[in-house]
Amino acid sequence: MKNELRRILSESARLDVAPDSLADDADLYAAGLSSLATVHLMLAIEDEFNVEIPDRLLTRRLFSSIDSMAAAIVELQQAKAA
Repeated sequence: MKNELRRILSESARLDVAPDSLADDADLYAAGLSSLATVHLMLAIEDEFNVEIPDRLLTRRLFSSIDSMAAAIVELQQAKAA
């Protein structure tokens, strides 16, 4: 999942550094993630992982790191499966 997130970041986020060089807990905003890029990122995540991110999760914290996005995706996939 984290490899897919890195691919999505490289395709849609236009970070100042290569996503492959970032630690899982690295601050994506410090790496150049913009608010506009988070919209593209959200749409790509929803498509890639077949989830819908609810409004309650649409916070700066969700997109702050690869770890935080992966945790949210797991939560959404589990809720969908239940």
